[in-house]
Formats: sequence, C-alpha cells, structure tokens
Amino acid sequence: MTVTETDIAERAIQSIDREQFISSDRDGSIEGHSIPTIDIVKKILSGLDVLPAKKILQIGVGSGYMPALLSQCAEKVFCIEKTPSLVTVARQNFEKLNLSNITLFNRDGRQFPVEPGPYDAIVVSTPTIKNKTSLLNALSKNGQLICLEYSENNLLVLVRYQRTELNNFSRTELGLIDFSISKSDTLVELGLATNEQLQDAKIHAKNNKTLIIDELRKLLQISDIDLYRSIAGKSGLNLLGNVEHLLKVIQPELFKSCSRAFLDYNHMIPLYIENNSLKLATYDPDASLDDIQQMFPEYKIVKILVTPTDFHRLWSAIDLCHDSRHDFEQIDETNNDLDLLNKTQTELESHLVTLFEALLLDAVAEKASDIHLELYGDRVRVRLRVDGELHDVPYYNLSPQELKGLVNVVKLRSDLNIAERRLPQGGRSGVKVGNALFDLRIQLQPALHGEHLIIRLLPQNTETITIEQLGFSPHLAEHYRRLLNNPAGLVLVVGPTGSGKSTTLYSGLQLLADDGRRKVITIEDPVEYSIDNIQQVNVRPEINFNFADAMRAFVREDPDVILVGEIRDKETALEAIRASQTGHVVLSTLHCNDAVDALQRLFDLGIQANSLASELLAVIAQRLAKKICPHCKKPAQADPEILRELFPEGAPNNFQCFTGRGCSHCNGKGTRGRIAVVEYMQVNPDIRNAISMQPPIGKLRALALDNGLISMRDSALDHVIQGHIPLSELPRILSAERMAPEVRGQLESPL
Repeated sequence: MTVTETDIAERAIQSIDREQFISSDRDGSIEGHSIPTIDIVKKILSGLDVLPAKKILQIGVGSGYMPALLSQCAEKVFCIEKTPSLVTVARQNFEKLNLSNITLFNRDGRQFPVEPGPYDAIVVSTPTIKNKTSLLNALSKNGQLICLEYSENNLLVLVRYQRTELNNFSRTELGLIDFSISKSDTLVELGLATNEQLQDAKIHAKNNKTLIIDELRKLLQISDIDLYRSIAGKSGLNLLGNVEHLLKVIQPELFKSCSRAFLDYNHMIPLYIENNSLKLATYDPDASLDDIQQMFPEYKIVKILVTPTDFHRLWSAIDLCHDSRHDFEQIDETNNDLDLLNKTQTELESHLVTLFEALLLDAVAEKASDIHLELYGDRVRVRLRVDGELHDVPYYNLSPQELKGLVNVVKLRSDLNIAERRLPQGGRSGVKVGNALFDLRIQLQPALHGEHLIIRLLPQNTETITIEQLGFSPHLAEHYRRLLNNPAGLVLVVGPTGSGKSTTLYSGLQLLADDGRRKVITIEDPVEYSIDNIQQVNVRPEINFNFADAMRAFVREDPDVILVGEIRDKETALEAIRASQTGHVVLSTLHCNDAVDALQRLFDLGIQANSLASELLAVIAQRLAKKICPHCKKPAQADPEILRELFPEGAPNNFQCFTGRGCSHCNGKGTRGRIAVVEYMQVNPDIRNAISMQPPIGKLRALALDNGLISMRDSALDHVIQGHIPLSELPRILSAERMAPEVRGQLESPL
C-alpha cells in the first residue's frame, strides 16, 4: 500500500467505533460473535491496493463492522449476508452511524451478482465460496478479490486475486488468518471486563512475565470455572460440568475422521452423536461451526463449552486411545495402579482428580519426562520437561488452594504422609494409559510459599533403546560392545543428572540379556526399567540395605556382570573396585563433567590410584542434544559467532550444518527427540601408568587426547555435519573452554 492508501485504511479504523458493533452482538439475538479483530481488519485492508475505490462488494457481513470500514474507503459498498438476524443487526448499525453509501442484500453469497459490476474490489469473509469465476469476472481492470481459502493443512489463508491489463488473474497469498479471539479479548467483548482492566492486566502480565488472562482473572477476582461459567452464560452455551460423563460416551471414530490440524486450529473436538445432533466440545465460544457443518451435513452441530483444562484432557485421552488403538470400553481394568482411562475410581474429590489425570495425560501425550508444579505467592506455575527442556503449560490456571488439594491427591496415591508439609518426601505410584504403563516417581519439596511437586514418568513396557539408537557412532558402538564382553574390569558412564547415563547402561544390559550366556545382577535406586532375564534389586535404606551391602552379597551369587546404579560414596566405590578385582565386569555411573574428571572424582572418594589404574577399562561421558526433525530437515547457514568459537583459526571450507524448519511431526519446533553426544576414553597402558602417578588433571587429559580420547566436541561436530543435531546445540552442551580445539601434549614418562 502507498502512504495515501495506508492513511485511508487507518482513518477508516479510527472513524468507525468498533464497540458499536460489539455491543449489538451482546443482546442475545446473535449466536456467537462475528466482529473481526483489528489485526485481521488491518491485514485485509493492507491487501487492497485500490483504495480509495468507487465500488466495493463485501460478502459475509456479520454485524456490519467490515462493510462500515469499507464505506469509508469507497463511494459505494454493496454487501451480502445470508443470516436474517445478522442482516437486521447490521442495518440497525448502519442507520445509527449514518452510513448511507451501503446497500445490504439478504441472500446467499453464492447467488451472484446482486448489482452489475465491475467492482474495484470484492472482499469475501467466508471460505465456503469455492467457485470464484463469477466474482473474478465482476472485477474491473486491476480490480482485486480478497478472500479466504484453506491451505493443505486446513488452515485459513488470506488470498488476493488481481485482474491484469491482459485480462488474466494473478494470485498472491497474504498470510494465515486466525479468527479466534483471545480469552482476554473475549471477556471485554462479552462485557465481563472493561478495556481499562484489560490494559492493566497487560501491564501486569508484562511486568510479572505471566499470562494476560491470569492477571485479568486476578483483577476480576474470578476462578477459571467461574470465568467460563460467565462466558457460557453470555454466549448462550452449555458449560460442561462433568468431564467423566464425556469420557464414557465419546465416539473416537468422529475424532479420527477429521483433520487433527483443523480441529486443533479451530479448538474443537467432535464428541458423540445423539438424536441426530453432533455434540462438539470447545473452549472458544467464538468457534465457527460452518466448516464442521460441511463435514457432517446430516447432523445438527451443538457446541458444548469446556474449560481449557477439560479440553486438553479430552484431547489427550482420545489421542492416546487412538494411538494405542484402544477404545475407552476396551481398557484392561485388572491392574491396581491408577488407570487414566478408567473412570470408576472416584474416592477423591472429582475436580482435583480431574486436574491430576489431565496433567498426566498431557505429559504422556507430549512425551514429557517430568511434571513440575511450583508455587510463587498466589501464582502456580505448571511446566513439563520435554526433550530435556522445561516449558510452561499456560492453560492450567491453578489457584494455590487447588495446588494444595492436588498435592494431597498425589500424596494419597503414592502412600505419603498427607500431614507432613515441613520435610521433603519421596514416593512412587503407577499409572496406566491404554496398554502403556508408567511408573511415577514423586518428589515433594517444601519451599518459601508452599510445597513444590515434581513427578517423573518412567515408561515400563516400552522397548529398551539399542546402542545404535543412542547416537553412538559405529566405531564407538563396537567399543561399547567389546567392553561388555571383557572378563573383568570397571566401566563408568558419567555426566550430569538427566544426561541419559541409565539409558546407555540399560542398552548394554539388554544386549547381555539377549545373549543369555552370563548372569547379570543390578542394584539400583530405584529400578527404572524392568528387563527380562536380568536380576534387578532395589536399595532399601530404611532397612540399611544400600549399594555397598548389595555388592558384598552379589559377589557370592556367581554373577558375571554387576551394575551399580551410582557410585556416590567411598564404601560403594571400594566395593565396585573389589568386585572388578575378583573377576566381574562392573558397570556404574558417576556425576561429573567429563571422562577425565571421573578419575579425580574417584580419587576424592579415597580410591587408591594403583587400584583404579589396574581395574578401569573405559569411561564414557555424555550429554543429550536435541535431534533435528527428519521430516523437515534442511541445510542451514552456520552462526558466525559459534563458528568463531569452534574454529578460532577459521572454519573448514566444506563445513555444513542443518536445521529443522518446523512441521506437524515436531509441532513446529524443528527438533524431535534427543541423541547422545559422547566422550570416550579407553584406558591403555600409557593412561594406566599416568593414573597410577595421579598427575594434575590437565596433564592427564592432554595425555588422554594424545592416546585417542574422543572428545565431546568431536562427537558433537560429527553429529552436526551428519545432520543429527543443529549447530545451536553446541554452546548448550559444551563449556566455553571445550568449544575450541584442545591443546594436546605428551605427559612426561613416569619412568
């Protein structure tokens, strides 16, 4: 648009009082709301390069806001609306504002023409008009048709057609259009809040880094359920009060018959058919029924309003049943653990149980490893850890009182002391979703404002990850297999919490279990995954049965391989060394930063240098990096700052990296899942001699590099070049001193 056209559009928006059209939509005569947002209006007007115009046609009037704007940009506006109640309201609005240059027809927009053309512009506010031939033929030279069309993913796209001088038509996509109104704006439009309150809420949200709807709810002093009850009353909709009822009567085939992208974009779930009516759940009172009606033309569509919590619970439950190919009635109910899809357990207060189960369902659906619920004053923060990163879940607007009740629910489920709020507590519980079983590890931590709740989800009946799936290169994978076949020695896997150490060890145990020629015993705190043909034991600190006690008992059971969950004290470290000295392969983990640091950690625990030098076979240090989604991987331009850190003397000419553009498989993130970035140190005679001398750690690392240590930097760069991880992951998993190539240098001979 030129400056003149921009001014015309801006003046039109300023001169027409949008509140006039919103107010007329509150009187109960219109179901739903039909006033486009200011952003959408600006997008439509910016697509018109013919302002001011002599003659404009607009199809799909609503309560008249869009034609009123166009009347300020053209000499004459003709408009079409098929709904009689909307026509009445729109005409009243035009009369109140003295808009005499608008002519309104009550008819279907597909019945064209209504007035002889040509038109300088035609604006169509509905995507239901598929055949545009008559509209295009009614355009003047250089005239433009602005309309809505569906993309391949069933998203609405604003499109401009223009008649050229040669009487052809050009087509340009102007971007996606989202007609859904935020809950905060909906409250204003429903008259539940004022614009002043909304502005105050936006300021508070910016300062406090919270959601606008949460701040507005605090200003209004209204709970989430009361908020939606008010919205339902103003919208003339029924608010669902019992989600358990829906879970029993849902017909999953209706959900499966629709595009997931379409349903997600329009915030709706088809539930079930009853008396020739299709019941539809939504948390958006403005959700349009036009498109879903075309998909089910034989049924009357009835909207049921639900809170965001209940909506996501319904979505997750149907989605999980769909993925596991189990309907609700087919779930096995013989397990005593909590079954999220079995609604017969109602001994606790219904609302709190609903919250607990909704959280678990969302976590399972997003493949989250942990749920975090934290209390900060009167604000409850809900977060999920997915692929190693925490992200907020904004649609759970819990009050502090609800969090306290939820904590009590979890305590009862995991047999914890419900009265204890001063000391940390840890426990476990079980949950079943379809055929999927999860072990829940519960941790409650008292804090300044109240108890924080952390739930770790451990899948129990999924296949163990293979060594190849870990992300090991073929060379490293072969080394790892060879370590497991040694007759005796100590193998350590090290790294920080959440770096995949246990997963790496379990992949090795699975190989041993499949082989079957050797006896394998594990002592863990706790046993995370059950593996057939492996004897697994939990520590029991309450009866003084710990890692060291188990190790002493294990050596009398004639094992070949012993796994110690973690070496965390001198006694356990000594027993691990003794077990390896008596002819066993001992696998264990340590919390430290890299492979050479593991040696210093054992020295600090009091292990003799000569004992460690004789028994240590190898150390594997690892981190987890986010994998590029294989469905949307593309070549990327390397970040120059990261390259300068990696290659101070200049990057190789053929250096390449990749990224993910974002797609439906990765929810637009560009990454999906995680992969191990590994540092590997094999202990050879030179390194053994050096360990026995217990030199400074820097010199020991230099010697290890000279003797074939595969650094984490080398492993990460290999993943980047092969397109497994984005270059941006390297600063996250490598310290600043390990980004550049490390200085190598021979350690002086101990002789």
